[in-house]
Amino acid sequence: MKAIKTAILLAFAALASAAMAGEIKPFNQAEFDKLTREGKPVVLDISATWCPTCKEQKPIIDTVMKQPAYKDVTLMNIDFDSAKPTLKKFKVTMQSTLVAFKAGKEAGRSVGDTSPEGIEGLVKKALN
Repeated sequence: MKAIKTAILLAFAALASAAMAGEIKPFNQAEFDKLTREGKPVVLDISATWCPTCKEQKPIIDTVMKQPAYKDVTLMNIDFDSAKPTLKKFKVTMQSTLVAFKAGKEAGRSVGDTSPEGIEGLVKKALN
């Protein structure tokens, strides 16, 4: 019985922390346009599966996006190898690029940053 109560409490804690986390999803132009038109904070994460820098960034990005401070931020993943027209639209020439949007306008950009402070600082630019 105690194990069941513990499992239920853990499940509720997981749900609560998910509700306090920013959303991470694949890029969709229509959704991006809607979010930015509404003035919502958005961060684009342009990465490639073969990129070692991108692999270093991913756990940092995931950790940052789980923080309650960024619960209103939507992070959208863009695949560097398969989304060339989208990359051109956002003037992205390299994988491991992060682009923050605040109130519908670009608020910051970084390329190749693998420091937790730098990545969190960029995500903050979507809010501040």
